Amino acid sequence: MTSNFSAEPRAGRKEWSALVVLILSVTLLAIDGTVLYMAVPALTADIAPSATQILWIGDIYSFVLAGFLVTMGNVADRIGRKRLLMIGSIAFGAASAIAAFAPNAEVLIAARALLGIAGATIMPSTLSIIRNVFHHPIDRSRAIAIWSAGAMAGGAVGPLVGGALLEHFWWGSVFLINVPVIALIVILGAKLLPESKNPDAGRIDLVSSLLSVLTIIPVVYAIKHVISDGLDATVLAALVIGLLAGFVFIRRQRQLTTPLVDISLFKIPAFSGAVASNALSIFAFFGLLFFFSQYLQLVRGFSPFWAGMAEMPATIASMLVVLLVGAALSRLGLGRAIAAGLLIGAVGLAALGLSEGLESYIWLGISLAIIGLGTGLAMTLSTDAVVSAAPPARAGAASSISETAYELGIALGIGVLGSLQTALYRSSLVVPAGTDPTVSEAMNESLASAVNALEPGDTDLLSLAQHAFTHGMQVTAYIAAVLLVLSAVIAWRLIPSTPSTKADTHVEH
Repeated sequence: MTSNFSAEPRAGRKEWSALVVLILSVTLLAIDGTVLYMAVPALTADIAPSATQILWIGDIYSFVLAGFLVTMGNVADRIGRKRLLMIGSIAFGAASAIAAFAPNAEVLIAARALLGIAGATIMPSTLSIIRNVFHHPIDRSRAIAIWSAGAMAGGAVGPLVGGALLEHFWWGSVFLINVPVIALIVILGAKLLPESKNPDAGRIDLVSSLLSVLTIIPVVYAIKHVISDGLDATVLAALVIGLLAGFVFIRRQRQLTTPLVDISLFKIPAFSGAVASNALSIFAFFGLLFFFSQYLQLVRGFSPFWAGMAEMPATIASMLVVLLVGAALSRLGLGRAIAAGLLIGAVGLAALGLSEGLESYIWLGISLAIIGLGTGLAMTLSTDAVVSAAPPARAGAASSISETAYELGIALGIGVLGSLQTALYRSSLVVPAGTDPTVSEAMNESLASAVNALEPGDTDLLSLAQHAFTHGMQVTAYIAAVLLVLSAVIAWRLIPSTPSTKADTHVEH
Protein backbone atom coordinates (compact mmCIF):
# COMPACT_ATOMS: atom_id res chain seq x y z
CA MET A 1 0.00 0.00 0.00
CA THR A 2 2.98 2.30 0.58
CA SER A 3 4.15 1.68 -2.97
CA ASN A 4 0.80 2.87 -4.26
CA PHE A 5 1.32 6.12 -2.37
CA SER A 6 4.74 6.68 -3.93
CA ALA A 7 3.32 6.04 -7.42
CA GLU A 8 1.07 9.10 -7.10
CA PRO A 9 2.69 12.53 -7.72
CA ARG A 10 3.09 14.81 -4.69
CA ALA A 11 1.46 18.23 -4.70
CA GLY A 12 3.62 21.23 -5.60
CA ARG A 13 3.32 25.01 -5.37
CA LYS A 14 0.66 25.13 -8.11
CA GLU A 15 -1.62 22.67 -6.31
CA TRP A 16 -1.27 24.35 -2.90
CA SER A 17 -1.87 27.76 -4.50
CA ALA A 18 -5.09 26.42 -6.00
CA LEU A 19 -6.09 25.22 -2.53
CA VAL A 20 -5.80 28.80 -1.23
CA VAL A 21 -8.52 29.87 -3.69
CA LEU A 22 -10.76 26.97 -2.67
CA ILE A 23 -10.25 27.67 1.07
CA LEU A 24 -11.08 31.34 0.45
CA SER A 25 -14.30 30.28 -1.28
CA VAL A 26 -15.54 27.89 1.40
CA THR A 27 -14.51 30.22 4.23
CA LEU A 28 -16.53 33.04 2.64
CA LEU A 29 -19.58 30.75 2.42
CA ALA A 30 -19.23 29.79 6.08
CA ILE A 31 -18.75 33.40 7.18
CA ASP A 32 -21.87 34.40 5.25
CA GLY A 33 -23.82 31.77 7.16
CA THR A 34 -23.07 33.43 10.52
CA VAL A 35 -21.96 37.02 9.80
CA LEU A 36 -25.59 38.14 9.88
CA TYR A 37 -25.96 37.20 13.55
CA MET A 38 -24.48 40.49 14.74
CA ALA A 39 -26.51 42.59 12.31
CA VAL A 40 -29.96 41.52 13.56
CA PRO A 41 -30.43 44.39 16.04
CA ALA A 42 -29.26 46.99 13.47
CA LEU A 43 -31.38 45.70 10.58
CA THR A 44 -34.38 45.34 12.91
CA ALA A 45 -34.11 49.04 13.71
CA ASP A 46 -33.85 49.88 10.00
CA ILE A 47 -36.30 47.65 8.10
CA ALA A 48 -38.44 46.39 11.05
CA PRO A 49 -38.81 42.68 10.25
CA SER A 50 -41.18 40.54 12.31
CA ALA A 51 -39.80 37.81 14.59
CA THR A 52 -40.67 35.19 11.95
CA GLN A 53 -39.00 37.25 9.20
CA ILE A 54 -35.86 37.55 11.36
CA LEU A 55 -35.68 33.75 11.50
CA TRP A 56 -36.20 33.43 7.74
CA ILE A 57 -33.51 36.06 7.08
CA GLY A 58 -31.19 33.97 9.25
CA ASP A 59 -31.91 30.50 7.90
CA ILE A 60 -33.26 30.73 4.32
CA TYR A 61 -29.61 30.85 3.15
CA SER A 62 -28.80 27.46 4.64
CA PHE A 63 -32.19 25.97 3.67
CA VAL A 64 -31.69 26.75 0.00
CA LEU A 65 -27.98 25.87 0.07
CA ALA A 66 -28.78 22.48 1.58
CA GLY A 67 -31.60 21.87 -0.88
CA PHE A 68 -29.45 22.49 -3.95
CA LEU A 69 -26.04 21.12 -2.86
CA VAL A 70 -26.39 17.64 -4.28
CA THR A 71 -28.00 18.95 -7.49
CA MET A 72 -25.22 21.44 -8.09
CA GLY A 73 -22.64 18.73 -7.44
CA ASN A 74 -24.14 16.84 -10.36
CA VAL A 75 -24.19 20.00 -12.49
CA ALA A 76 -20.48 20.56 -11.74
CA ASP A 77 -19.68 17.03 -12.89
CA ARG A 78 -21.36 17.72 -16.22
CA ILE A 79 -20.40 21.30 -17.18
CA GLY A 80 -17.07 21.55 -15.35
CA ARG A 81 -16.26 22.22 -11.71
CA LYS A 82 -14.17 25.31 -12.33
CA ARG A 83 -16.77 26.79 -14.67
CA LEU A 84 -19.59 26.29 -12.17
CA LEU A 85 -17.48 27.72 -9.34
CA MET A 86 -16.78 30.85 -11.43
CA ILE A 87 -20.45 31.25 -12.38
CA GLY A 88 -21.57 30.68 -8.80
CA SER A 89 -19.01 33.15 -7.43
CA ILE A 90 -20.20 35.93 -9.73
CA ALA A 91 -23.83 35.18 -8.81
CA PHE A 92 -22.85 35.22 -5.12
CA GLY A 93 -21.33 38.65 -5.49
CA ALA A 94 -24.44 40.01 -7.26
CA ALA A 95 -26.79 38.56 -4.61
CA SER A 96 -24.60 40.05 -1.88
CA ALA A 97 -25.01 43.52 -3.39
CA ILE A 98 -28.80 43.08 -3.52
CA ALA A 99 -28.87 41.99 0.13
CA ALA A 100 -26.69 44.92 1.20
CA PHE A 101 -29.15 47.48 -0.16
CA ALA A 102 -32.40 45.59 0.55
CA PRO A 103 -35.14 48.16 1.37
CA ASN A 104 -37.33 45.72 3.33
CA ALA A 105 -37.40 42.26 4.92
CA GLU A 106 -38.99 40.59 1.87
CA VAL A 107 -36.21 41.68 -0.49
CA LEU A 108 -33.56 40.67 2.06
CA ILE A 109 -35.08 37.19 2.42
CA ALA A 110 -35.16 36.81 -1.39
CA ALA A 111 -31.55 37.97 -1.66
CA ARG A 112 -30.48 35.49 1.04
CA ALA A 113 -32.23 32.73 -0.93
CA LEU A 114 -30.26 33.72 -4.05
CA LEU A 115 -27.07 33.64 -1.96
CA GLY A 116 -27.97 30.08 -0.96
CA ILE A 117 -28.41 28.98 -4.58
CA ALA A 118 -25.11 30.60 -5.55
CA GLY A 119 -23.39 29.08 -2.51
CA ALA A 120 -24.65 25.64 -3.51
CA THR A 121 -22.75 25.96 -6.80
CA ILE A 122 -19.49 26.82 -5.00
CA MET A 123 -19.19 24.35 -2.11
CA PRO A 124 -19.38 20.97 -3.94
CA SER A 125 -17.11 22.33 -6.68
CA THR A 126 -14.38 23.13 -4.15
CA LEU A 127 -14.26 19.62 -2.71
CA SER A 128 -14.43 18.00 -6.16
CA ILE A 129 -11.54 20.15 -7.39
CA ILE A 130 -9.47 19.18 -4.32
CA ARG A 131 -9.97 15.51 -5.16
CA ASN A 132 -8.95 16.18 -8.76
CA VAL A 133 -5.88 18.32 -7.92
CA PHE A 134 -4.38 16.33 -5.04
CA HIS A 135 -3.58 12.82 -6.26
CA HIS A 136 -1.34 11.60 -3.42
CA PRO A 137 -3.48 10.28 -0.53
CA ILE A 138 -1.50 12.07 2.18
CA ASP A 139 -1.66 15.40 0.32
CA ARG A 140 -5.35 14.91 -0.38
CA SER A 141 -6.26 14.14 3.24
CA ARG A 142 -4.26 17.18 4.40
CA ALA A 143 -5.99 19.38 1.82
CA ILE A 144 -9.43 18.15 2.87
CA ALA A 145 -8.54 18.71 6.54
CA ILE A 146 -7.53 22.31 5.77
CA TRP A 147 -10.72 22.72 3.69
CA SER A 148 -12.80 21.50 6.66
CA ALA A 149 -10.93 23.82 9.03
CA GLY A 150 -11.69 26.73 6.70
CA ALA A 151 -15.40 25.96 6.78
CA MET A 152 -15.43 25.64 10.57
CA ALA A 153 -13.27 28.72 11.20
CA GLY A 154 -15.35 30.77 8.77
CA GLY A 155 -18.55 29.97 10.63
CA ALA A 156 -16.96 30.82 13.96
CA VAL A 157 -15.25 34.02 12.75
CA GLY A 158 -18.42 35.33 11.04
CA PRO A 159 -19.80 37.09 14.15
CA LEU A 160 -16.43 38.79 14.74
CA VAL A 161 -16.27 40.04 11.14
CA GLY A 162 -19.86 41.25 11.40
CA GLY A 163 -19.16 42.98 14.70
CA ALA A 164 -16.09 44.79 13.35
CA LEU A 165 -18.00 46.05 10.28
CA LEU A 166 -21.03 47.15 12.29
CA GLU A 167 -18.84 49.29 14.54
CA HIS A 168 -18.20 51.60 11.58
CA PHE A 169 -20.78 50.89 8.85
CA TRP A 170 -24.47 50.13 8.35
CA TRP A 171 -25.83 46.57 8.53
CA GLY A 172 -25.60 46.07 4.75
CA SER A 173 -21.81 46.13 5.02
CA VAL A 174 -21.84 42.52 6.26
CA PHE A 175 -23.01 41.56 2.75
CA LEU A 176 -21.17 44.18 0.69
CA ILE A 177 -17.81 42.97 2.02
CA ASN A 178 -18.39 39.80 -0.03
CA VAL A 179 -18.02 41.65 -3.35
CA PRO A 180 -14.25 42.40 -3.27
CA VAL A 181 -13.56 38.91 -1.86
CA ILE A 182 -15.55 37.36 -4.71
CA ALA A 183 -13.61 39.48 -7.22
CA LEU A 184 -10.36 38.09 -5.76
CA ILE A 185 -11.69 34.52 -5.96
CA VAL A 186 -12.70 34.94 -9.63
CA ILE A 187 -9.38 36.54 -10.65
CA LEU A 188 -7.19 34.00 -8.84
CA GLY A 189 -9.47 31.08 -9.68
CA ALA A 190 -9.37 31.79 -13.40
CA LYS A 191 -5.56 31.61 -13.26
CA LEU A 192 -4.88 28.87 -10.70
CA LEU A 193 -7.75 26.36 -10.83
CA PRO A 194 -7.73 23.50 -13.35
CA GLU A 195 -10.92 22.46 -15.13
CA SER A 196 -12.31 18.98 -14.59
CA LYS A 197 -15.47 17.04 -15.41
CA ASN A 198 -16.83 13.57 -14.86
CA PRO A 199 -16.82 11.97 -18.32
CA ASP A 200 -19.35 9.38 -17.14
CA ALA A 201 -21.68 11.81 -15.37
CA GLY A 202 -25.31 10.80 -15.63
CA ARG A 203 -28.16 13.15 -16.47
CA ILE A 204 -29.33 15.61 -13.83
CA ASP A 205 -32.70 14.60 -12.45
CA LEU A 206 -34.55 17.91 -12.04
CA VAL A 207 -37.56 16.17 -10.49
CA SER A 208 -35.36 14.88 -7.64
CA SER A 209 -33.90 18.35 -7.18
CA LEU A 210 -37.36 19.88 -6.87
CA LEU A 211 -38.49 17.14 -4.49
CA SER A 212 -35.49 17.69 -2.21
CA VAL A 213 -36.37 21.38 -1.83
CA LEU A 214 -40.07 20.56 -1.35
CA THR A 215 -39.08 18.18 1.45
CA ILE A 216 -36.82 20.51 3.43
CA ILE A 217 -38.52 23.92 3.42
CA PRO A 218 -42.17 22.95 4.14
CA VAL A 219 -41.27 20.68 7.08
CA VAL A 220 -39.07 23.27 8.74
CA TYR A 221 -41.65 25.98 8.04
CA ALA A 222 -44.26 23.83 9.79
CA ILE A 223 -42.02 23.40 12.85
CA LYS A 224 -41.27 27.14 12.99
CA HIS A 225 -44.95 28.05 12.56
CA VAL A 226 -46.32 25.66 15.19
CA ILE A 227 -43.84 26.94 17.79
CA SER A 228 -44.46 30.62 17.07
CA ASP A 229 -48.20 30.66 16.19
CA GLY A 230 -49.60 27.29 17.23
CA LEU A 231 -51.09 24.39 15.31
CA ASP A 232 -53.33 25.38 12.41
CA ALA A 233 -54.24 24.37 8.87
CA THR A 234 -51.07 25.97 7.47
CA VAL A 235 -48.89 23.72 9.62
CA LEU A 236 -50.75 20.58 8.58
CA ALA A 237 -50.62 21.52 4.89
CA ALA A 238 -46.88 22.23 5.03
CA LEU A 239 -46.22 18.95 6.85
CA VAL A 240 -48.22 16.96 4.33
CA ILE A 241 -46.39 18.59 1.41
CA GLY A 242 -42.96 18.06 2.98
CA LEU A 243 -43.48 14.48 4.12
CA LEU A 244 -45.13 13.45 0.85
CA ALA A 245 -42.31 15.03 -1.18
CA GLY A 246 -39.75 13.27 1.05
CA PHE A 247 -41.45 9.90 0.58
CA VAL A 248 -41.54 10.32 -3.20
CA PHE A 249 -37.93 11.57 -3.22
CA ILE A 250 -36.65 8.48 -1.38
CA ARG A 251 -38.60 6.11 -3.64
CA ARG A 252 -37.31 7.89 -6.72
CA GLN A 253 -33.66 7.70 -5.56
CA ARG A 254 -33.99 3.92 -5.19
CA GLN A 255 -35.27 3.60 -8.75
CA LEU A 256 -32.83 5.90 -10.53
CA THR A 257 -29.64 4.56 -12.12
CA THR A 258 -27.84 7.77 -11.11
CA PRO A 259 -29.60 9.10 -7.99
CA LEU A 260 -29.04 12.55 -6.52
CA VAL A 261 -28.60 10.95 -3.08
CA ASP A 262 -27.30 7.40 -2.71
CA ILE A 263 -29.88 6.16 -0.18
CA SER A 264 -28.14 2.78 0.10
CA LEU A 265 -25.28 4.46 2.00
CA PHE A 266 -27.59 4.86 5.00
CA LYS A 267 -27.67 1.07 5.35
CA ILE A 268 -24.10 1.35 6.67
CA PRO A 269 -24.51 1.93 10.45
CA ALA A 270 -21.23 3.84 10.80
CA PHE A 271 -22.23 6.17 7.94
CA SER A 272 -25.70 6.84 9.37
CA GLY A 273 -24.24 7.42 12.83
CA ALA A 274 -21.64 9.88 11.53
CA VAL A 275 -24.20 11.87 9.52
CA ALA A 276 -26.66 11.97 12.44
CA SER A 277 -24.10 13.00 15.05
CA ASN A 278 -22.62 15.63 12.74
CA ALA A 279 -26.01 17.17 11.89
CA LEU A 280 -27.18 17.18 15.53
CA SER A 281 -23.99 18.83 16.81
CA ILE A 282 -24.22 21.55 14.16
CA PHE A 283 -27.95 21.93 14.88
CA ALA A 284 -27.27 22.60 18.57
CA PHE A 285 -24.19 24.79 18.14
CA PHE A 286 -25.29 27.15 15.36
CA GLY A 287 -28.93 27.27 16.46
CA LEU A 288 -27.89 28.67 19.83
CA LEU A 289 -25.17 30.92 18.38
CA PHE A 290 -27.76 32.80 16.27
CA PHE A 291 -29.56 34.12 19.36
CA PHE A 292 -26.51 34.28 21.62
CA SER A 293 -25.15 37.19 19.54
CA GLN A 294 -28.39 39.08 20.19
CA TYR A 295 -28.17 38.22 23.89
CA LEU A 296 -24.70 39.76 24.15
CA GLN A 297 -25.84 43.01 22.52
CA LEU A 298 -29.39 43.43 23.77
CA VAL A 299 -29.05 41.99 27.30
CA ARG A 300 -25.37 42.42 28.16
CA GLY A 301 -25.12 45.74 26.30
CA PHE A 302 -22.01 44.79 24.27
CA SER A 303 -21.28 46.69 21.06
CA PRO A 304 -21.33 44.54 17.89
CA PHE A 305 -17.53 44.39 17.80
CA TRP A 306 -17.14 43.42 21.46
CA ALA A 307 -19.97 40.90 21.11
CA GLY A 308 -17.91 39.29 18.34
CA MET A 309 -14.82 39.38 20.53
CA ALA A 310 -16.82 37.84 23.39
CA GLU A 311 -17.51 34.80 21.18
CA MET A 312 -13.82 34.32 20.33
CA PRO A 313 -13.19 31.66 23.02
CA ALA A 314 -15.39 29.26 21.01
CA THR A 315 -13.55 30.18 17.79
CA ILE A 316 -10.08 29.75 19.26
CA ALA A 317 -10.95 26.48 20.99
CA SER A 318 -12.47 25.02 17.80
CA MET A 319 -9.28 25.83 15.87
CA LEU A 320 -7.04 24.33 18.57
CA VAL A 321 -8.85 21.03 18.00
CA VAL A 322 -6.36 20.32 15.19
CA LEU A 323 -3.72 19.72 17.88
CA LEU A 324 -5.91 17.20 19.72
CA VAL A 325 -7.35 15.11 16.89
CA GLY A 326 -4.41 12.69 16.63
CA ALA A 327 -4.29 12.02 20.37
CA ALA A 328 -8.06 11.55 20.59
CA LEU A 329 -8.05 9.04 17.73
CA SER A 330 -5.09 7.05 19.08
CA ARG A 331 -6.52 6.82 22.61
CA LEU A 332 -10.24 6.44 21.93
CA GLY A 333 -10.82 5.52 18.31
CA LEU A 334 -13.12 7.42 15.94
CA GLY A 335 -16.57 6.71 17.39
CA ARG A 336 -15.62 7.27 21.02
CA ALA A 337 -13.59 10.39 20.16
CA ILE A 338 -16.62 11.90 18.41
CA ALA A 339 -18.84 10.93 21.35
CA ALA A 340 -16.36 12.48 23.79
CA GLY A 341 -16.37 15.73 21.81
CA LEU A 342 -20.16 15.83 21.81
CA LEU A 343 -20.31 15.21 25.58
CA ILE A 344 -17.79 18.00 26.18
CA GLY A 345 -19.94 20.28 24.03
CA ALA A 346 -23.02 19.29 26.05
CA VAL A 347 -21.27 20.23 29.29
CA GLY A 348 -20.34 23.59 27.74
CA LEU A 349 -23.93 24.28 26.64
CA ALA A 350 -25.30 23.45 30.08
CA ALA A 351 -22.67 25.71 31.66
CA LEU A 352 -23.59 28.46 29.20
CA GLY A 353 -27.22 28.24 30.28
CA LEU A 354 -26.18 28.70 33.91
CA SER A 355 -23.71 31.49 33.07
CA GLU A 356 -26.29 33.59 31.22
CA GLY A 357 -27.93 34.35 34.56
CA LEU A 358 -24.64 35.49 36.16
CA GLU A 359 -23.16 38.98 36.00
CA SER A 360 -19.53 38.14 35.22
CA TYR A 361 -18.51 37.45 31.59
CA ILE A 362 -15.70 35.08 32.63
CA TRP A 363 -18.10 32.15 33.07
CA LEU A 364 -19.61 32.79 29.64
CA GLY A 365 -16.12 32.79 28.13
CA ILE A 366 -15.17 29.51 29.81
CA SER A 367 -18.45 27.91 28.70
CA LEU A 368 -17.91 29.06 25.10
CA ALA A 369 -14.38 27.63 25.09
CA ILE A 370 -15.71 24.25 26.28
CA ILE A 371 -18.42 24.32 23.59
CA GLY A 372 -15.92 25.22 20.86
CA LEU A 373 -13.52 22.48 21.94
CA GLY A 374 -16.15 19.76 22.11
CA THR A 375 -18.19 20.56 19.01
CA GLY A 376 -15.05 21.38 17.04
CA LEU A 377 -13.59 17.96 17.80
CA ALA A 378 -16.88 16.22 16.99
CA MET A 379 -17.50 18.07 13.72
CA THR A 380 -13.93 17.62 12.46
CA LEU A 381 -13.90 13.87 13.11
CA SER A 382 -17.47 13.16 12.00
CA THR A 383 -16.89 14.77 8.59
CA ASP A 384 -13.99 12.36 8.03
CA ALA A 385 -16.06 9.51 9.48
CA VAL A 386 -18.81 10.05 6.88
CA VAL A 387 -16.40 9.59 3.98
CA SER A 388 -14.40 6.82 5.68
CA ALA A 389 -17.54 4.76 6.39
CA ALA A 390 -18.54 4.68 2.72
CA PRO A 391 -16.87 2.45 0.12
CA PRO A 392 -14.12 4.34 -1.80
CA ALA A 393 -16.14 4.23 -5.04
CA ARG A 394 -18.94 6.18 -3.34
CA ALA A 395 -16.81 8.74 -1.49
CA GLY A 396 -18.14 11.57 -3.67
CA ALA A 397 -21.75 10.73 -2.89
CA ALA A 398 -20.90 10.46 0.80
CA SER A 399 -19.26 13.91 0.76
CA SER A 400 -22.36 15.47 -0.82
CA ILE A 401 -24.52 13.99 1.92
CA SER A 402 -22.08 15.25 4.57
CA GLU A 403 -22.18 18.80 3.18
CA THR A 404 -25.97 18.70 2.94
CA ALA A 405 -26.25 17.53 6.56
CA TYR A 406 -23.94 20.38 7.63
CA GLU A 407 -26.04 23.10 5.97
CA LEU A 408 -29.32 21.49 6.97
CA GLY A 409 -28.08 21.30 10.56
CA ILE A 410 -27.44 25.07 10.52
CA ALA A 411 -30.82 25.83 8.95
CA LEU A 412 -32.78 23.56 11.27
CA GLY A 413 -30.86 24.82 14.28
CA ILE A 414 -31.74 28.44 13.57
CA GLY A 415 -35.30 27.58 12.53
CA VAL A 416 -36.25 25.15 15.29
CA LEU A 417 -34.18 26.35 18.26
CA GLY A 418 -34.78 29.94 17.18
CA SER A 419 -38.55 29.42 17.10
CA LEU A 420 -38.38 27.65 20.45
CA GLN A 421 -36.41 30.52 21.99
CA THR A 422 -38.96 33.03 20.63
CA ALA A 423 -41.84 30.99 22.05
CA LEU A 424 -40.11 30.76 25.46
CA TYR A 425 -39.46 34.50 25.42
CA ARG A 426 -43.10 35.28 24.73
CA SER A 427 -44.39 32.82 27.33
CA SER A 428 -42.07 34.26 30.00
CA LEU A 429 -42.86 37.89 29.24
CA VAL A 430 -45.66 39.49 31.28
CA VAL A 431 -46.29 43.04 30.05
CA PRO A 432 -47.82 45.20 32.82
CA ALA A 433 -51.44 46.31 32.37
CA GLY A 434 -51.76 49.84 31.07
CA THR A 435 -48.66 49.64 28.85
CA ASP A 436 -49.00 51.53 25.56
CA PRO A 437 -50.49 49.04 23.02
CA THR A 438 -47.79 49.80 20.44
CA VAL A 439 -45.03 49.19 22.98
CA SER A 440 -46.77 46.06 24.26
CA GLU A 441 -47.02 44.64 20.74
CA ALA A 442 -43.34 45.38 20.07
CA MET A 443 -42.30 43.74 23.34
CA ASN A 444 -44.27 40.60 22.51
CA GLU A 445 -42.77 40.49 19.01
CA SER A 446 -39.11 40.18 20.02
CA LEU A 447 -36.48 41.69 22.30
CA ALA A 448 -34.94 43.56 19.34
CA SER A 449 -38.34 45.15 18.58
CA ALA A 450 -38.80 46.00 22.27
CA VAL A 451 -35.43 47.77 22.45
CA ASN A 452 -36.35 49.89 19.42
CA ALA A 453 -39.85 50.74 20.70
CA LEU A 454 -39.01 51.61 24.32
CA GLU A 455 -37.96 55.08 25.42
CA PRO A 456 -34.61 55.49 27.23
CA GLY A 457 -36.42 55.91 30.56
CA ASP A 458 -38.45 52.69 30.29
CA THR A 459 -35.85 50.68 32.20
CA ASP A 460 -38.41 48.54 34.06
CA LEU A 461 -40.08 47.37 30.84
CA LEU A 462 -36.68 46.78 29.20
CA SER A 463 -35.58 44.73 32.20
CA LEU A 464 -38.71 42.57 31.93
CA ALA A 465 -38.02 41.88 28.25
CA GLN A 466 -34.34 41.16 28.88
CA HIS A 467 -35.14 38.77 31.73
CA ALA A 468 -37.66 36.88 29.54
CA PHE A 469 -35.12 36.66 26.70
CA THR A 470 -32.43 35.37 29.05
CA HIS A 471 -34.80 32.73 30.44
CA GLY A 472 -35.59 31.58 26.90
CA MET A 473 -31.87 31.40 26.07
CA GLN A 474 -31.15 29.34 29.18
CA VAL A 475 -33.87 26.75 28.49
CA THR A 476 -32.81 26.56 24.83
CA ALA A 477 -29.19 25.96 25.90
CA TYR A 478 -30.24 23.08 28.15
CA ILE A 479 -32.30 21.52 25.32
CA ALA A 480 -29.32 21.87 22.96
CA ALA A 481 -27.14 20.14 25.57
CA VAL A 482 -29.56 17.20 25.72
CA LEU A 483 -29.41 16.94 21.92
CA LEU A 484 -25.62 16.70 22.04
CA VAL A 485 -25.83 13.92 24.64
CA LEU A 486 -28.24 12.08 22.32
CA SER A 487 -25.88 12.49 19.36
CA ALA A 488 -22.98 11.26 21.55
CA VAL A 489 -24.90 8.03 22.25
CA ILE A 490 -25.53 7.59 18.51
CA ALA A 491 -21.83 8.10 17.71
CA TRP A 492 -20.68 5.77 20.50
CA ARG A 493 -22.96 2.93 19.41
CA LEU A 494 -22.78 3.18 15.61
CA ILE A 495 -19.33 4.49 14.65
CA PRO A 496 -16.43 2.00 15.02
CA SER A 497 -13.90 2.92 17.70
CA THR A 498 -10.79 0.87 16.99
CA PRO A 499 -7.95 3.18 18.09
CA SER A 500 -5.74 4.18 15.17
CA THR A 501 -2.44 5.96 14.70
CA LYS A 502 -1.78 8.80 12.31
CA ALA A 503 -0.02 6.42 9.99
CA ASP A 504 -3.00 4.11 9.98
CA THR A 505 -5.24 6.97 8.98
CA HIS A 506 -3.11 7.69 5.96
CA VAL A 507 -3.13 4.07 4.91
CA GLU A 508 -6.91 3.93 5.15
CA HIS A 509 -7.25 6.96 2.89
